Amino acid sequence: MVVRLTEENWAATRKYLRETGDRFAGLLTSPGSQTKATATWTVTDTAAHVATLARMYHQMVDPAGCEDPLAVSEDLIRSTIVDTVDTANEELLRLFPERDPQALADVLVRDIDRLLTATRDADPATALPWLGGSRVPVGGLLAHLLNELQIHGRDMARPMRMRWDVPPQEAAPFFEMFLVGVTEYGYGRLLEGHGPAPAGRIAVEFRSDHTAPVVMAMTDGFVTVEEPGDRPDVRLFFDPTALNLMLFGRIGRARAVLSRKVVIRGRRPWVLPAFLRIMRLPS
Repeated sequence: MVVRLTEENWAATRKYLRETGDRFAGLLTSPGSQTKATATWTVTDTAAHVATLARMYHQMVDPAGCEDPLAVSEDLIRSTIVDTVDTANEELLRLFPERDPQALADVLVRDIDRLLTATRDADPATALPWLGGSRVPVGGLLAHLLNELQIHGRDMARPMRMRWDVPPQEAAPFFEMFLVGVTEYGYGRLLEGHGPAPAGRIAVEFRSDHTAPVVMAMTDGFVTVEEPGDRPDVRLFFDPTALNLMLFGRIGRARAVLSRKVVIRGRRPWVLPAFLRIMRLPS
């Protein structure tokens, strides 16, 4: 396995998840909860979305211990791919009607605590079924929820004119534990719908000060994870916070590059857009 699931980054991810959950709850209960956070969601809608994920992940790792599970169908989980995540999110919100800011904050903090308790003695490398027939390590599941708090905390804070900082070391688990993890464990149908894939091989080496170097190689549209080699097509040096915001469409690629938070080098840098057209995330 190339994915790095160590005692250190597992403990750090758990710590960041608890602390970010508390910060997110504090933001939610500040004045302005009916402000629009996105084009379609208010601050409380956005928080409810994150709360549905915390609840769903708790019931995934501890189905017997989840007192109020969401009635999520197996078909919804299996059929959801990157391009239909919005539809799945709306269905989860329908199943979770709570919109009172204080109640949402309490429920979210409680479900994060229960998720952390349920995984306290878990092996972070244990594989779990996830969207679109993919598989994700337990460590990656927590890293995904951490990133949802980070991204949507920013969405909420901006219109409320409140500060929301995400240090790069706290953004790093999403790439290292989730994105690399779900790619290596098997992403199933998750990336379907991208249109014709570029022929041949594109190898992209990812490096940052907060993650171990890794190569994602796409061969005729199928992406695998490899140890770094001698001649990748692209070398991408990144700040994890900026990369996550770029991948989720919160900042543009040009801004990320011009800020030097994402630096693109290598012998064939022009193939990166084709790689990112396949290896994409909801935005």
